[in-house]
Amino acid sequence: MTFIDEPMEQTSLSSTFFLFRPEKLKKYNCSGTISDFAVAMLCNMNKPMMSYQNAASWGYFNCATKQWNKEVLQQADFPVNLLPEVGQSGAIAGSLAGDWHSIPKGTPVGIGLGDLQCSVLSTVERSTDAVLNISTSAQITFVVDQYQPSSGPPKASAVDHFPYFGHQYIAVAASLNGGNALATFVKMLQQWTLELGFNVPQSKVWEKLLSISLEDTAVSDLQVRPTCLGERHSPDRTASVSNIHVGNLHLAQVFRALCKGLVENMRSMMPREILQEAKIDRIVGNGSGLSRNKVLQAEVQQQYLLPLVFTKGGDSAKGAAIAFSQKEE
Repeated sequence: MTFIDEPMEQTSLSSTFFLFRPEKLKKYNCSGTISDFAVAMLCNMNKPMMSYQNAASWGYFNCATKQWNKEVLQQADFPVNLLPEVGQSGAIAGSLAGDWHSIPKGTPVGIGLGDLQCSVLSTVERSTDAVLNISTSAQITFVVDQYQPSSGPPKASAVDHFPYFGHQYIAVAASLNGGNALATFVKMLQQWTLELGFNVPQSKVWEKLLSISLEDTAVSDLQVRPTCLGERHSPDRTASVSNIHVGNLHLAQVFRALCKGLVENMRSMMPREILQEAKIDRIVGNGSGLSRNKVLQAEVQQQYLLPLVFTKGGDSAKGAAIAFSQKEE
């Protein structure tokens, strides 16, 4: 088995390996994600099996028919023989080909699952929960009971729907700008102090920012749009700062405005009205960028007008274990 694990995004499927260097594909006979590769090796499979969740994330997968859009790919002369078989999320892909550490030969091995889906599964405690994760980037998602995927090409939208477990989907607003935007601000402050002749560790900058932003609770009218990395549905979007005057340039005010802007950006992608229609009654927080930042937490509750709670979930490995235990039941 000669394996290629390059992600095939719908917008760039042919850009690297196919359109410009099709000869690169000749040495491969199958493809899959890293998790599919691991499962195939553990089970000694000749060809990997991919879950609906991972297939949907690749693009050119029809969620309505649960099949690859082979006709579209064949029209573009794409070697569809590389595509893996697709199976139900939570299914057993095979069995362990040999003893592996303390795990005996023949142990069932589950199909590779989506990281986000497993994280959501281990976090939500009831159907009316939405999950907000702010770490490097940011995502807000909730489980949708009734969703009919389209058979046509996807439209650019701030909210995407991905296969979850069973016949359910999750609605996801995934922002490219989360904790990384805050980290960019911190790095900028550190660089400025270094240029002024002082060496301040980033940990000290973080500590000071979080401290003074809690002490200075005055409402700032400074407006920050922290989309310095653009967004998937709007890649040309840039960041901006507006309504600047001499009275709102205190460091605490700037940091609070930055945190407010992050939540406003999430709310523009996943408006409060969408959560209301889905009967979401609380937001479950996740990620170090949110759990350590009281200012962000306050903004989430103020802008979404929903309680924000933290649970012991969020671990995708735990979610995978839950998925397969439920399947066995």
